[in-house]
Amino acid sequence: MNFKKLEDFLNYITQWRIPGCDMAVYYKGGIVFRHMSGYRDKENKIPMDGSELFNIYSASKVITCATALTLLEQGKFLLTDPLYEYIPEFKDVMVKRGKELIKPERPIEIRHLFSMSAGLDYDINMPSILEVKEKTKGRCPTLETVKAMAKKSLLFEPGAHWNYSLCHDVLGGLIEVISGKTFGEYLNEAILEPLNMKNTGFGVNDEIFNRMAKQYRFIDEKNDTELIPAQNVVYRLGTEYESGGAGLYSSVEDYMKFASSLACYGKYGNTQVLSRAAIDLMRENQLDEQGLRDFIWPQLTGYGYGLGVRTMMDRSKGALSPIGEFGWCGAAGCYVLIDPLNNLAVFYAQHLLNNQEAFVHPRLRNIVYACLDAE
Repeated sequence: MNFKKLEDFLNYITQWRIPGCDMAVYYKGGIVFRHMSGYRDKENKIPMDGSELFNIYSASKVITCATALTLLEQGKFLLTDPLYEYIPEFKDVMVKRGKELIKPERPIEIRHLFSMSAGLDYDINMPSILEVKEKTKGRCPTLETVKAMAKKSLLFEPGAHWNYSLCHDVLGGLIEVISGKTFGEYLNEAILEPLNMKNTGFGVNDEIFNRMAKQYRFIDEKNDTELIPAQNVVYRLGTEYESGGAGLYSSVEDYMKFASSLACYGKYGNTQVLSRAAIDLMRENQLDEQGLRDFIWPQLTGYGYGLGVRTMMDRSKGALSPIGEFGWCGAAGCYVLIDPLNNLAVFYAQHLLNNQEAFVHPRLRNIVYACLDAE
């Protein structure tokens, strides 16, 4: 192994558009690469040092889906169960058909939440959510807020299309119903505590905020960045809202514990957090031909979509990773790659909205695999 190409690339992108980044690679039993580049605070020229916390945005989704799968393993639900059997408010949901609203031909099933095919959208300012926010004086308890989402009509029949949406936020509410605990409590019990992830959670207090890398937004017209306060995450809808889709903060060290456990088929030391069977199911493509046509983000060429994760299906599009490599990313540019075949996990973190991921992520993937074979 020789990671000079990877180190050079990280140094390049932090002189290009990315203010700062931190990256770790786990391979067959341990961390084989860790490199920080650029600044945690660009204005004051404070470099990245590896202790930073990041808003991981949609990289929360992988953790949420793994948490839900622990309940599947316990027989608490089946993927084909109708969602309304657990959250009755979704029994009366309507679907748009032209200019009309009609009853869907089939209900939302739990598998549709995992695979982003329920017909939901990503409207966090829908009137029903704003009503909960006003009624609860800004608390927005997770399950109450998720129930309110059922008041908005679906974009399409459940299962008919793929659409990036609030599905995994609803999954967080479902976890509350099935576990009998808050989403955060069950997440701690099932994933965070067994993996000793002490720097991952939902609530960003002053102490946590002060440990965060500064968050920026890229401005294309100026080819520059502007500072965006890192506590301003619009997906944290209220003080009691735990967003399964985008609400977690974490560190590179913490997230790597999670990613490496999945790369080892759920094993972390002597702890089995998720079964091999569940991980193989997680990375099984769930999309039909129409769903794959909907799944067209440029950085995801060659991938299908499993239970909350991209999953490699077609290496001919230029991927050096094997079939079944899986993971996801986040709005500020973090990126997770999990490859059980090679016991490989990668976690890359940055804090840049307008994150340049279509350029950065596929290149990171390919460079990692090239470095593993380099002398």
